[in-house]
Amino acid sequence: MIRKQGFKETGIERIPVEWNPNIFSDVVNVNPKRSLRKGTEAKYVSMADLKEFDKKIQTHLVKEFKGGSKFQNRDTLMARITPCLENGKTAFVDILNEDEVGFGSTEFIVLSGKDAKTTNEFVYYLSRLPKVRDTAIKSMVGTSGRQRVQNDVFNRLIIALPPITEQKAIAKILSDLDDKIELNRQMNATLEQIGQAIFKHWFVDFEFPNEDGKPYRSSGGEMVDSEMGEVPEGWGVGTIGDIAENPRRGVKPSAILADTSYVGLEHMPRKSIALGKWGCVGDVTSGKFQFQSGEIPFGKLRPYFHKVGIAAIDGVCSTDILVIVPKHQSWFGFVLGHMSSDEVIQYTDTISTGTKMPRANWKDLAQYEIIVPIVNVVEAFNIKINLITEMIVSNIHQSRAIAAIRDALLPKLMSGELRVPDVDKLVEVIE
Repeated sequence: MIRKQGFKETGIERIPVEWNPNIFSDVVNVNPKRSLRKGTEAKYVSMADLKEFDKKIQTHLVKEFKGGSKFQNRDTLMARITPCLENGKTAFVDILNEDEVGFGSTEFIVLSGKDAKTTNEFVYYLSRLPKVRDTAIKSMVGTSGRQRVQNDVFNRLIIALPPITEQKAIAKILSDLDDKIELNRQMNATLEQIGQAIFKHWFVDFEFPNEDGKPYRSSGGEMVDSEMGEVPEGWGVGTIGDIAENPRRGVKPSAILADTSYVGLEHMPRKSIALGKWGCVGDVTSGKFQFQSGEIPFGKLRPYFHKVGIAAIDGVCSTDILVIVPKHQSWFGFVLGHMSSDEVIQYTDTISTGTKMPRANWKDLAQYEIIVPIVNVVEAFNIKINLITEMIVSNIHQSRAIAAIRDALLPKLMSGELRVPDVDKLVEVIE
């Protein structure tokens, strides 16, 4: 990238000479008309389906359309209610077929490009621009906790707009970075599925490799009776508490530095061990628990949300998170396999106490009964799982580094402070 000379003053900001100031709603369709007949079964996106500062819509439902925002592929969904907008809930629609219309929460603002003025991809990144987000947030009105963006704010917001060719080039650069982040997410999901499959194959189906490298049970391996049914010879029965523990490393607010990494339940995804998001402590007013990279945070509040994974950094966490560690490192993979399983989550849900805010505790969770393998099988399994988790953690750190680059580039590219060289040639390659 290079800096080009040639800027002009608009009275609001300094922009490249080829760019022009425009009112947002003159160049972007705000809540464009989309046709969907009531009673039609269609793809539905809720606010919960949008993740913070994540371009991709990860989940959706199919349900009967009775009302709500309507959209098609390449539209942008932008939250209009607090705190969802502040938290970064903005996504690019790509889950529909050609000419298909979906619908979603009434709390979405739908944005799309206008012919010959803006591209859909550029509009998505425009919606991520701090200037646009901050202006929308400041326009919010309503009662505390239910404040909403006023649509007429887009009739007053002035933005700097590059030519279409440069819009395409800018969007391509930023989109390539987002695509790499999404690829890492998909890789981590696949790695996790592989780990779960190996865990089931070895410790549920008892098809771990025997001395000859063949599947134990189907190759005639000796099975004996136990309290939990048939198990391989030499294996026993125990509890999670026999092989794992919950070190309560409490720390007072006065002892926590402001830049310490912090993991709350809001950072933990459901049904994914890849804990790729965390924040900084800032000004804390309550005690936290310390954790270390490679340990297993387990959400004890409303455990049915299935929030459990691998810590990718050292830091502190909410006291509504149990930090689980194996008593011996060779048991890490086995402990992780159990703690992230549906069976443990279901058990934890049943032992939780409290009606509105059910919580589990380690004393009860530690009593969960398990089949205990012989050590050499556990160690062999741990080698495989360590390779998987190391790749997952590496992908997490790479994605965060890419996201930081994207977020630094976005305002500079969208303001013209940084220009894309040889734009026309680049767009020819893109197309």
